[in-house]
Amino acid sequence: MHTSRRAVLTAAAAALTLSLTACSVDEGAGTSDPAGKRQITFLTFETPNLTPEYWNAAIKRIEKKYPDITVKKLVAPTTDRTAYAKQLLASGQFPDVMIAVAPTGLGDAGNLYAWQPDELGDFQVPDGGAIDGKVYQLPANTQSIPVVYYRKSMFKQAGISAPPRTYAQLLDASAKLRAKGIQPFVVGGGKDGFPTVLPLTGTVATDVYGKDPDWMVQRRAGKVKFTDADFVGALTKVRQLARRGYIDKKMVSLDYAATEQAFLKGKGAMYPMGCWFAAAGDKSAIKDDIGVFHWPTDDGSPLASGYTGGGLSVNARSQHLDAAKKFALAFQLDKSNLDNSVRSDALFPAVKGYTPPADTGPVFKETYDLWREASEQKATVKAFAWETGGDALLPGLDAKVHAAAQDVIIGRRTPEEAAAFLDTEWDKAS
Repeated sequence: MHTSRRAVLTAAAAALTLSLTACSVDEGAGTSDPAGKRQITFLTFETPNLTPEYWNAAIKRIEKKYPDITVKKLVAPTTDRTAYAKQLLASGQFPDVMIAVAPTGLGDAGNLYAWQPDELGDFQVPDGGAIDGKVYQLPANTQSIPVVYYRKSMFKQAGISAPPRTYAQLLDASAKLRAKGIQPFVVGGGKDGFPTVLPLTGTVATDVYGKDPDWMVQRRAGKVKFTDADFVGALTKVRQLARRGYIDKKMVSLDYAATEQAFLKGKGAMYPMGCWFAAAGDKSAIKDDIGVFHWPTDDGSPLASGYTGGGLSVNARSQHLDAAKKFALAFQLDKSNLDNSVRSDALFPAVKGYTPPADTGPVFKETYDLWREASEQKATVKAFAWETGGDALLPGLDAKVHAAAQDVIIGRRTPEEAAAFLDTEWDKAS
């Protein structure tokens, strides 16, 4: 989920309005009924993959396991779940449990419970997303961000025999597609913002993080800047794709759901997105026509970018802290919940001993195998603008990065100007 899942993602404001009625949650929204049940609030989000029915079934599964706990579901009204959680905190309505909310600026301020090492023993990356050595968000899922999904039939029509391994081959494939009247890339954004950043996440992985995997930690320490040559070079590659028409400037106005549909309906041949798209791909009529490759490096060496985190966090001041912790751990470790997260959102559960269900579709299997192979080769880096721990952007910078990526694509800012803008906004956030 994105981390996210990233994630990503269109929510239902109407459901939120209903769920917030008579809700007060700062020192824990929890209440107790005469039967002794403890009620906790749980902030979720909804997407085309993660429907109300998905969340209701997952919650009910844990309520059945712990009949003394009842859960009141809240739904974030926008894709910016972190901003909404902070809004609830400021208004005295901070949820007891929340999912895919970035802990930076919340956990280190004492608002989120710091999970103890003995509570994290079931997770493959127990320190995933840590801030100053403390884990405030269960490191439950790994997501590969981005991978490039492509239409095999369109590649064949353009005479492209194999997915590109080098960046030069990516440009060549794009030129061949355009020559056949096929839009090379589907890249949206609109009100959701984040779909626009995927090409930049890819170029930062290959041109910045590939050289310095701890670049964001160095940025936090003031040792590097966005205006440094490598980062400007990553922005320049994105601008190059737009200038050549390989990324359609007009598509940037599409929100996340519309962007996904544009690819599924054949409006373009390549779709850089997080691995969660595999769920929608496998539900589509074109699942056998969808292939996948990693954003190419200059020299063709394998490199995958992704992040582990995105799980549940708990309000440190919850009136029912034990119940909130019990619910969060059970929710993340329940086998049926994990299987359904794979089927519904194509997550890679980072839980020891877990194996995805055998009945997953071809798009998920290819996506998962790509990540597993890169991991085995130790050819992975973190995903820029998707980190959530001490290696994350400063609070509030996500939206600025999304805006900068959009500006570069539509030509409102040069790469140099966009980089300078980010450094200025970073200084403000500091």
